[in-house]
Amino acid sequence: MMRQLHPAKRGQITLYVILLAMVVGFMVALSMCDKPVVDPDDSPSGGDTLDIAIEYSPVTYYTYDDTLGGYNYDLLRIIADSVGCPMKFHPVVTLEKALAGLDDGRYDVLVAQFPMTAGDTSKFAFTEPIYIDQQVLVQRRGSQAIHSQLDLAGDTVWVVKGSPMVGRIASLSREIGDTIYVHVDELYGPEQLMMMVSSGEIRYAVVNRSIARAMATRLHNLDRSVAISLSQFQSWMVAKNRHGLCDSLNRWHEQVKLDTATYLGLQRRYFGGTFPTLAR
Repeated sequence: MMRQLHPAKRGQITLYVILLAMVVGFMVALSMCDKPVVDPDDSPSGGDTLDIAIEYSPVTYYTYDDTLGGYNYDLLRIIADSVGCPMKFHPVVTLEKALAGLDDGRYDVLVAQFPMTAGDTSKFAFTEPIYIDQQVLVQRRGSQAIHSQLDLAGDTVWVVKGSPMVGRIASLSREIGDTIYVHVDELYGPEQLMMMVSSGEIRYAVVNRSIARAMATRLHNLDRSVAISLSQFQSWMVAKNRHGLCDSLNRWHEQVKLDTATYLGLQRRYFGGTFPTLAR
């Protein structure tokens, strides 16, 4: 049976999220004079400005001292400068909120750790692949660590609400012939779930390998060696009826890729190497 969080510990994580939001808000004030704009306001900008919901994570978007960064954020900034398209970024922590905003038109584009699956293509439009990632199990190192997906039978893993990882774990349960229980967390993103594993509050979480790798420099007691999925395409998302916007994003991405030195340098910076061909 899944162990419940101690109220005091849960409060610590809540405090972390509040502080995180304060940091993002402070960075907004520092960056308002630059384009693209980072703005937590959910109101649509109108005009030619693209409202982009961007997930706060070590790979997608982050703040450090007075610097904004992240692979997706930097790539979109390069695109904005290259094609002259104004963009406003709306940092989000919870995937569910971002999906809702994409659905109701508050956001034009969603950039998050959201692997493209066949089921999701019926709900959203996806750009051509931006990079390749994989879902992995995060657990604490030590004698109790498991080394195979089969060892998850009868246990509980935590995932972010709205994530397609729920479907992947259901498929894995069928593959191993036993139940793997899933706790869908409504409050936190993958970074916070990893912190909860590190502190011992929960035993397992499933996140993308790129996030697990980035967080490993701070959370040294975590193991990320057990793969939960095969390699998967990571794309940007738009509403299902926004085919024109999806085509434009694809075209702009291809244009940026022509500057090979900049494009490959960005990959090396965030992933430690370059990607194989992403053609589907």
